[in-house]
Amino acid sequence: MDTSGRPALFLDRDGTLVHPRRYPSQPHDLVLYSGIAPLLREARARGFVLVVVTNQAGLARGYFTSQDLAALHAHLERELALVGVRLDAIYHCPHHPNGTIPDLTRTCECRKPMPGLILAAAREHNLNIAASWFIGDRLDDVEAGTRAGCKTILTDLGTEPAPDAPMRTPTFVARDTQHALRIVLEGGQAGPIELDYRPAAWGIATPTA
Repeated sequence: MDTSGRPALFLDRDGTLVHPRRYPSQPHDLVLYSGIAPLLREARARGFVLVVVTNQAGLARGYFTSQDLAALHAHLERELALVGVRLDAIYHCPHHPNGTIPDLTRTCECRKPMPGLILAAAREHNLNIAASWFIGDRLDDVEAGTRAGCKTILTDLGTEPAPDAPMRTPTFVARDTQHALRIVLEGGQAGPIELDYRPAAWGIATPTA
């Protein structure tokens, strides 16, 4: 594992940076969560590279085009710029094994829970994976981050079951993206930030690794 380079904050898009919506295809579909901008600015100020990592199976399913996705991401970057946040990169996987677009219908190493996009970002941006974090709202995000060698935080949208394998067990669980970002900024250390949160549906067993 490469321990040189800069730390990254890898962020899922839908449900993590923006409100969840099934297969968003228009710029207005992407609505930033309130309250996260100051924390993202602080992360950049502390040297974190901000990278969005997102599965976009809607491309493989023919729900929208690569031009539509480019417009979505241009809008996302503009919205973040309005609140003083600059992304360093956006990586997306266009594939799905059950797609309808032949060139995109396949299994791959870039679709989460596989770590391909994270590893590509690490190579292309000289990132220190061991010092990096992945925040996402799905256990597939957690698994991708774990496979790559990141610390991971699951944001609780009430959709994910308790993890059944170490690979899918997050380092921490957060109430929302603001909480997750505060954990990152505190270095995952005990202090004023709640570190032992767990979804009620998970019962009493701790989800932390």
